[in-house]
Amino acid sequence: MPKQTWNPDKYARHAGFVAELGGDLIEMLAPARGEMILDLGCGDGALTAKLLSLGCRVLAIDSSAEQVAAAAARNLDAQVVDAEAMTYEAAFEGVFSNAALHWMKRPEAVIDGVWRALRPAGRFVGEMGGARNVQAVVDAVTKVLGERGIDAVACNPWFFPDEATYRKLLQDQGFDVEFMQLFPRPTPLDGDIVHWLKLFTQSFVADVDESEHEGIYSAVSAQLETTLRDDDGNWFVDYVRLRFKAIKPAS
Repeated sequence: MPKQTWNPDKYARHAGFVAELGGDLIEMLAPARGEMILDLGCGDGALTAKLLSLGCRVLAIDSSAEQVAAAAARNLDAQVVDAEAMTYEAAFEGVFSNAALHWMKRPEAVIDGVWRALRPAGRFVGEMGGARNVQAVVDAVTKVLGERGIDAVACNPWFFPDEATYRKLLQDQGFDVEFMQLFPRPTPLDGDIVHWLKLFTQSFVADVDESEHEGIYSAVSAQLETTLRDDDGNWFVDYVRLRFKAIKPAS
């Protein structure tokens, strides 16, 4: 799979809404003072800092060294870790994840690692892209790349499950699913959608000569004009989120 890279400054500038919209997920986790929490896919640590402010202890992990460096710059305990190969054993009361799980194409491995990382009665609270998340973008990218003889399906870095699929993955591991909801959340962008495309769709163009990238992004943007741009010229993205809370039984 082509590597997705992250520039923390550009992420904060063009995707700061990700952490803002995930803030109420912390209420679902309800971390208590002194609890040990794992922030899985911490990004630049914006939500890790909020968790820490509530008095719990937090270990923040992400696969991006750049994002981990940005989190560490906030004086957070942040480490570069592959979430599909975690080795923690009964170390946390809670595992929290916002807008990261859909980048992990081996969900069974992630969920197994979370299960082992949690202590009995620990909870796993997360939000990720769900079924048909950014579907208009995927369709436009598929069309534009297809016209260039490129198979977009093979380049797609995302795992967007429906409720039944993810519930079964959790239950097969042994979790009790306390809450799960799939819901649309059309999200306005601050600026042109090309900035969003450059940030999140790198995998689709990773094998294309860099000289062609601008043309591809422009063509995708043109495809999306009628679906993701309102009458005032403002762009939005057709997010669909899957939010859940799962409990590891006490015994």
